[in-house]
Amino acid sequence: MTDITVPTGLWNESGEAAISAWLYADGDAVAEGAIVAEIMVEKSSFELTAPASGTLHIDVPAETAVAAGEVVGRIG
Repeated sequence: MTDITVPTGLWNESGEAAISAWLYADGDAVAEGAIVAEIMVEKSSFELTAPASGTLHIDVPAETAVAAGEVVGRIG
């Protein structure tokens, strides 16, 4: 399995961030490089891409606060 992690260094890590939406459902097939989720940080949006091809396993649901470096899903 390959982890999907929240990037570090995109914002002041004392600020709040949350998964705003998953663009694929748990169990969907995804291709490497596909945008799989959006993260809202303060008033900016960032995209998470699939680091590998395979089946998406979501660990952190949408509208949940996340920290920089946190694993939010996996590709299996």
